[in-house]
Amino acid sequence: MRKRRFKGAIFLLVFAIDGLLGCRQSENQGAGLTKITLQADWYPQPEHGGFYNALVKGYYKEEGLDLSIQPGGPYVAVPQQVSAGAAQFGMGGSDQVLEAVADGQPLVAVAATLQRDPQGIMVRKDSPIRAFPDLQGHAIAIKPGSTWFEYIVKRYQLNGVHEIPATFSVANFVKDPEYIQQAFATSEPFFARQAGIETRVLLTSEAGYNPYRVMFTTRGFVQQHPDVVAKFVRASLRGWRDYLSDPTTANAAIAKLNPALNQEWMHFSWQALRDGGFVAGDEPGGAQLGQMDPARWATMYQQLLGLKVIEKPIEPASAYTLQFLQLK
Repeated sequence: MRKRRFKGAIFLLVFAIDGLLGCRQSENQGAGLTKITLQADWYPQPEHGGFYNALVKGYYKEEGLDLSIQPGGPYVAVPQQVSAGAAQFGMGGSDQVLEAVADGQPLVAVAATLQRDPQGIMVRKDSPIRAFPDLQGHAIAIKPGSTWFEYIVKRYQLNGVHEIPATFSVANFVKDPEYIQQAFATSEPFFARQAGIETRVLLTSEAGYNPYRVMFTTRGFVQQHPDVVAKFVRASLRGWRDYLSDPTTANAAIAKLNPALNQEWMHFSWQALRDGGFVAGDEPGGAQLGQMDPARWATMYQQLLGLKVIEKPIEPASAYTLQFLQLK
């Protein structure tokens, strides 16, 4: 399959509700706090719950940080935002960070947000498609240029699949029993269920493509402000740990920022994040929260090389650091 790379234009949708959000500059001191910005990869949602939990409960302020969360969307290129200094931290996948580093962007992941990737392909519960090889010959709604789908196609030799552009909606899925689309296990199945349709999600992690969802910054920012990075990681992981126990406060703030959400949807996402081990992993007690395994990074790097998504070899360890993960 021809390699395609998504180069989305950088558009920012800035919410300014209850004074929680705003576009700020690093190290601009106000009330004794260091102002920093976190660029999200999507609109406010439970998949960002730990960050909002830390924000509204004051965990960042306790660390001396004045954090703003900048919403993302389908056309916001988070790595470019962080590389350009429009935000000090960003959300994304470890595969995305490796690609960016190989392209010369000075990014470095500092902690994992999700241990498992909830990305996958959604079919109806009674669909004859039970595994990825069964997708052969079918049309699938996918965001153009998705690296994870290139991996699925190559691994299972799905040269007979037909890609159609994703609509970021379940409307077509509800109308057409044969419709197949990309989905997050924590989101789209809820909307299908609301329409009376039960689903299954074939997770990319089950196929061996399992990037971390990470929080990242630039290598220069790590070198110049290691104390700020340490404080950000510590407060963020504290926020995530508490969010998994009780999402009430954070979800109320998220709902204000994104009126399209409702409490039932947010509870579904929170339950899926917790029960699926997406955030804290499978070990009891949440020992994996935030942690990153060098072997996982090396595997992801080799997969990207094999796909020729990365053409210029790099040292995969240059795309992440573990130095802030003992500071929880």
